[in-house]
This record gives sequence, C-alpha cells and structure tokens, in this order.
Amino acid sequence: MKPFDFVSTHPVAPKPRSKGLVEIRGPYYSAVTYDYLRGLLDDWGEYVDGLKFAGGSFSLLSEERLRMYIEVCHSHGVFVDTGGWIERVLVDGADAVDKYIDKCRDLGFDVLEVSSGMAPEVMNMPLEDKVALVKRVRRAGLKPKPEVSLLVGAGAGTHISGYEEKMEYRSLDSFIEETRAYLEAGAYMIMVESEGITEDLPPQKWRLDAIKRLVDEFGYDKLMFEASDPPVFKWYLKNISRDVNLFIDHSQIVEFTAWKHGLWGDRDLWRGKTIRYTPSE
Repeated sequence: MKPFDFVSTHPVAPKPRSKGLVEIRGPYYSAVTYDYLRGLLDDWGEYVDGLKFAGGSFSLLSEERLRMYIEVCHSHGVFVDTGGWIERVLVDGADAVDKYIDKCRDLGFDVLEVSSGMAPEVMNMPLEDKVALVKRVRRAGLKPKPEVSLLVGAGAGTHISGYEEKMEYRSLDSFIEETRAYLEAGAYMIMVESEGITEDLPPQKWRLDAIKRLVDEFGYDKLMFEASDPPVFKWYLKNISRDVNLFIDHSQIVEFTAWKHGLWGDRDLWRGKTIRYTPSE
C-alpha cells in the first residue's frame, strides 16, 4: 500500500511485465556505482524492468564486482542487458564472439544486444550474418535483442546535427526488412535506435513515418524504442501507448514514471475538467 492510493492514477501491471517494459541505462555517461544502483532499485525498482550496460562498460569491472551488479538487479526482479558491445567484439573474430556470448551467459546476463549501428562496416555486414548471431545467442540460452537503426554509422552516444548533410539514411524498406528477419529468427525484442528518428532533431523533423511503419507492421509489443530525452518518452506515452517498451536513462526514471502513471506534468490531466473545491461539512 502507498499513502496516497486514494488519488486516481493510471494502473500499471505488476512485475514481471510482458509489455510496457522500462529499461534504464546503467554505467556509461555516468558511473552508476554499485551502491547507487542498489539504492536506486531499493526505492524505485518497482518501476524498472531492465538495466542495460552501455559501451562495454561492464568489461571494466572485476568479475566479482560485475556479478554483484547482476545479482542486485535480479534480487529486484530486473533483467540485465549487455548493451551493444558485440559489434566491438566482432573486430576480434568469430571465436571471440562465441566466447563473449558464452561468458555473458555464465555471468548471469539475461539479454544480449546484437548491435550494428555504430560502425558502417558492421551495419553493412550481410543480414544473414546478423541473423546467425541472433540464433547463436538464442542457442546459448540468452534473449537476443537485435538493434535496428535508420542511420548508417550512428549510435553509442553519437550526437550529430545536420543529419541530411553528414549521415546516410537507410531506406524504410530495408529498415523493415531487417526487423522482420530478426523477429522471424526468434528475437526476444527489437531495439530501435533513436539516431535519425528523434535524437538531436527538433520535433518537427522527427521521423514519425518510421515509427508508424514499425508499429503498423509489427505492433509495439516486440519493439523497444530508445527515448533518452523527456520530450521523446512523453511523445511515445501519449501517441503510441502507455504500454510501449522504452529505453531511458537511469536519471529519468522518476519523471518518466510520474508521466506514465498520470501523477503530474501532462496538462491533458486537467483539460476539459471543471475544477472546484467545496469543503465537506
């Protein structure tokens, strides 16, 4: 029980959830120490479904310390995602990739992201090779979460202005084709990168056509959209569904949850209502 349950809010299913998943970014842009993470989950873990490491940050920790991170997540019902480091591991060849996948399983990771958005060399890898990676992750007993990106050579916090001049957009058809191939191969979830769709773009230039096409083709249950800026996650909650799966920064979990539950911030909560107060006798 919470002390203010008498105030009307939007109900959210208890964990473990199958939709409306919220994955937060762990160590990368900020250190997110073990003690910080434990405190964060003690207070707000009810609203967090997954933790994603970024940029291979977990490889900087000792194995003992990394296992502590994973265990504290599991103790709060939070799955642990590798983030997209596999495209860096690919530089060292197939043997390194196999060892990486198996080690992630042995450490207790739940989800392994099959990323390809950062380097054009990886993004241009044959789709059949990427599908083979998805299947290899499944065989290892992990949940594969392949990444799809509308831009070639973007990701990992790349901040770019003037996309039209500096970056190469993919066709929507190839974007959809890749997503379909991953789902048919048994992907647990598709990670939709924000670069080229919303990130570093003014709202009037957001690629809503790409979002709409994905949702029309596949629904939103198997899609997770990167929404690391508050205006972006607010748009998804209002225009797609409160049950959309989103990836946000750990620092945003409280504001995000307030919006998702209808606690505060959205002016539509008041729109059209006559507000009065008549004291009870």
